[in-house]
Amino acid sequence: MTTLTQQPASRVVIIGGGPAGLMAAEVLAFGGVQVELYDGMPSVGRKFLLAGVGGMNITHSEAKPAFVGRYGARQNEVTALLQDFDADALRGWIHGLGINTFVGTSGRVFPSDMKAAPLLRAWLKRLRELGVQIHTRHRWLGWDAQGALRISSPAGERAVNSDATLLALGGGSWARLGSDGAWVPLLEARGVHIAPLQASNCGFDVAAWSPLLRDKFAGAPLKNVSLCLPQQAPRLGECVLTASGIEGSLVYALSASIRDTINRQSSAKVYLDLLPQTPLGKLHIALSKPRGSQSMAKHLHRQAGIDGVKAALLRELANAEVFTDPLQLASVIKALPIALIRPRPLDEAISSAGGVAFEHMTPHLMLKQLPGTFCAGEMLDWEAPTGGYLLTACFASGRKAAQGILEWLQRPTE
Repeated sequence: MTTLTQQPASRVVIIGGGPAGLMAAEVLAFGGVQVELYDGMPSVGRKFLLAGVGGMNITHSEAKPAFVGRYGARQNEVTALLQDFDADALRGWIHGLGINTFVGTSGRVFPSDMKAAPLLRAWLKRLRELGVQIHTRHRWLGWDAQGALRISSPAGERAVNSDATLLALGGGSWARLGSDGAWVPLLEARGVHIAPLQASNCGFDVAAWSPLLRDKFAGAPLKNVSLCLPQQAPRLGECVLTASGIEGSLVYALSASIRDTINRQSSAKVYLDLLPQTPLGKLHIALSKPRGSQSMAKHLHRQAGIDGVKAALLRELANAEVFTDPLQLASVIKALPIALIRPRPLDEAISSAGGVAFEHMTPHLMLKQLPGTFCAGEMLDWEAPTGGYLLTACFASGRKAAQGILEWLQRPTE
């Protein structure tokens, strides 16, 4: 006889206490499901809290076509996730927790106090009131021979059974906060295809800076500059010279393209415009003025405002003969080539690319290889720049997976 699974008696286990896992827990609990959430760290939301240091950028206010375009090759898949829970819905949800938001001058959206902790506290209070059971210092180890979840805890290992499971284990960056990618071999052993985890929103190395540049200017900001790859439009912003290369928001915005170019060609050449607001012709005229007995350093400072780290980087990368020709010098200032050879290590990256391929999941993020097991968050194969896009898609994927679980629990059974 065909019956329906009784949803109130269903038990769902969530592995991972980041934004995706917590959002799924809320949706499931509102749906009348018994929810148990396990996280390997001493407390949940650790990466979420660290992302809020210096200002909790929760989402972005730009128009939807531009917003979904930030997800690159996976924008179609992420658009489907955002269909029922986009940036506006996310802001409304935050307001429902008693936290106001505002839009900054850049279009980024922040909680009114710029902090992540009050939002997380209000959220956890709601989850406790809904009956969600949260177990910290509990790490998922895979499945046992009977198909139960293996969970290690301070009291030892135990087997946990559930009617459905959500994996929301994060990517591979910031391992100290729990996103260590340890889940990859566990899923691969079950036949799930995993796109290799790679650094995203990361810095890059050059072959080597000179000792002078490295020792004197590592950590110095390059402000009011633009950066681009060949045949791409330049982006305005700022970045930072590091002991091994460059990093910062401007670099992060191009990190996917830079990384993919390195993967194809072993290196990537980017072009830094030290004076993006000054047209080439105007700069040429200024540098053509006689400098008399002035040093080139003083001439660059007086005529172009180039000094400090910009002057040092120009000296580092431009050939000596360039400084004898004002047109060549102006051209190099407007397009200073930097050869990047590798991204910084994955664990240093803000986020990671790669993960569980959408092609191996249903539209509601259930693994085709493992019916009843769903995935959400950064462990999916997508990436996005900073600016609230990462968090928005994590929240949305948690809701999408939870809706899929509710449907799964109501399926006809024999």
